Amino acid sequence: MDRRERIEEKLRADLDALHVEVVDESHLHAGHPGARSGGGHFRATIVSNRFEGLSRVKAQRLVYQVLHEEMQGDIHALSMTTLTEANWPGPSDPG
Repeated sequence: MDRRERIEEKLRADLDALHVEVVDESHLHAGHPGARSGGGHFRATIVSNRFEGLSRVKAQRLVYQVLHEEMQGDIHALSMTTLTEANWPGPSDPG
């Protein structure tokens, strides 16, 4: 299991997430000072009802709390979208 998969699994389990998608964008940041330390750049979409009633900042803090250990080495940068089930349009239809 690679680190992207480990991050997805942890978010899914710890946040009782209905949907988690983590994209490793590390290749877009080659040469960036943070990339030299081995930490990756990730973009995540997380759908969890644990975000219900939380501001965007508080929802993001909850994600950072879940990924605290990973933020010490595996993750250098994380951009995220946090949604509740009510705000989620659902999975994309591949058409």
